[in-house]
Amino acid sequence: MSLFWYALWFVVAVGLLVTVHEFGHFYLARRLGFRVLRFSVGFGKPLIKWTAGPDATEYVIAAVPLGGYVKLLDEREGPVEASELPRSFTRRPHWQRIAVLLAGPTSNILFAVLLLWGMFWINGVSEVRPVVGDVTTGSVAAAAGLKSGDEIRAVNGTAVQGIRDVVFDLLDAMSARGEADLNVRGADGAARVASLAVADPDTRRRLTEPSELLRGLGFQFWPPVPAVLGQVEAGGPAARAGLAAGDEIMSVDGAPVANFHDIIARISAHPGERVTIDYRRGGATHSAEVLVASDDVAGKRVGRIHVMQPPPPTRTYPPSMLLHTDLTAGAALSRAAAEAWNMTVLQARLFWRMVLGRVSLKNLSGPLSIAEFAGDSAEAGVSAFLGFLVLISLSLGFLNLLPIPILDGGQIAFQLIEWLKGSPLSERTQAFGQQVGIALLIVLMGVALYNDIARQFG
Repeated sequence: MSLFWYALWFVVAVGLLVTVHEFGHFYLARRLGFRVLRFSVGFGKPLIKWTAGPDATEYVIAAVPLGGYVKLLDEREGPVEASELPRSFTRRPHWQRIAVLLAGPTSNILFAVLLLWGMFWINGVSEVRPVVGDVTTGSVAAAAGLKSGDEIRAVNGTAVQGIRDVVFDLLDAMSARGEADLNVRGADGAARVASLAVADPDTRRRLTEPSELLRGLGFQFWPPVPAVLGQVEAGGPAARAGLAAGDEIMSVDGAPVANFHDIIARISAHPGERVTIDYRRGGATHSAEVLVASDDVAGKRVGRIHVMQPPPPTRTYPPSMLLHTDLTAGAALSRAAAEAWNMTVLQARLFWRMVLGRVSLKNLSGPLSIAEFAGDSAEAGVSAFLGFLVLISLSLGFLNLLPIPILDGGQIAFQLIEWLKGSPLSERTQAFGQQVGIALLIVLMGVALYNDIARQFG
């Protein structure tokens, strides 16, 4: 996919969500009698600019589409005519100032609810049943007694409907105490409990890294990943032995393999040793002797041949694997509000645990990753792109509520302090707060950009 495609959909997504956010500030400020001087989408040099309305508000579309702002009349920024003083930000009641500051994040959350409402009402809700596919030998899942064909019905007592519910609940559990009781129904119809437990804090934190949760626990969802090689690292053990992407692995040292996780289990047990791999390519069967690498994984020597599992195919699930529910307008709205609330609460818990060091900082995504997600979701279709907008809009709403002085949440904190103490904060205190806020944002953006670059280079 081209760089232009990613950039295009990044601008579309961010521009739309920033407009929604700033319109929330703008609309409520106008309704409450504040004077709005400028409404800007983007920063930097104006590309398009015009003036309209009774207050001669300036509307701007600027060159850098990474944010926006609404500028209100404020006597701290320059002289204000006496007749306009009642409309200045500092002269309005504190509850009105706080309401205007809250309106931006609230608009993002309401926008996400409206998108979800429309999607649920029109399409209903379709989920894939959380049926276990592969279980890795010797893994946490295997030790808990989880088996291929098990359907997960609840996590720590909370009923789950689909795969996403299970993933979110497991992520929540592993980043907390590292314990998760799974109520499952086996392939034979019998119900039982499989208890996952990860005691080591460092291991739990690694499970919170992107794409590591299920891999680290040692299971995947149905269907099992086929025993086919995906990307083969150039110069790695498999490549040196002549193996290539697309090869179907038949056996390792004579032991048949049924899926990709069988390959992992067989290879992991032979660090630094030579193994014989039988494989099929183009209808013909071949054999290769591979010198297995000995890699350090969590302080343990593990065998690796430096290959990736095959990319997931476009799957058409059989009807028995799908759960579909059609919703009325009222039921869809209720489901949308509950979903937005649950996702926002989970964001808050995971962010706090990230501050405590219990969730990996690798989850922070910067503009490169967001652009990639935007382009990929746009290519996948309207529903996927709208789902992406829901997630980003909720994230934007939540992040702006954090008590960081340069964000809405920090400004709300300032206003609450002023309201309680009965007098304005000193300019020195506010300036210090702004400096701290900028420093924190620079750190967060630096970590996010580092993660972006690390993902691009694997």
